Amino acid sequence: MLLLGCSVCVAHTCRCGALVDAQGIHDSVCKQALSKIARHQAINDVIARAITAAGVPAVTKETVDLTRLDGKRPDGLTLISWQGGKPLTWDVTVVSTLANSYLHSTSHSAGSAAETASNRKETKYSSLPPDFIFQPIAIETLGPRQRICSKLFK
Repeated sequence: MLLLGCSVCVAHTCRCGALVDAQGIHDSVCKQALSKIARHQAINDVIARAITAAGVPAVTKETVDLTRLDGKRPDGLTLISWQGGKPLTWDVTVVSTLANSYLHSTSHSAGSAAETASNRKETKYSSLPPDFIFQPIAIETLGPRQRICSKLFK
């Protein structure tokens, strides 16, 4: 609907105080949007089901055993070896193609916001023990994702 320029909501003030126009773009950017958590959990469920369907039977989400120094943890972990005797862990992020911080790059290159977010996740989880394979999964709200997940298919 957004690509067609259709109105998807009535203009209003968001709970964060920002003005929301009739196209509703703000919802994909707002950190207080209730739909943001639901979208994230749905994508994480799809990833976990895909890994299970690929023959890796034991997958856990939001594991408490694997945390960074600041207490944050990846979205998922295979409980058996994925490759080279190491389990796979991943973290999903969905970034808005239309966010002010990405707009310049996404207007020049499709998927650039997802690539940037993927690189940030790599840095964010660089302190994880080397006994794990970490794979960031970044998707833009208007479709593109980061380039092929190279660690998954070595």
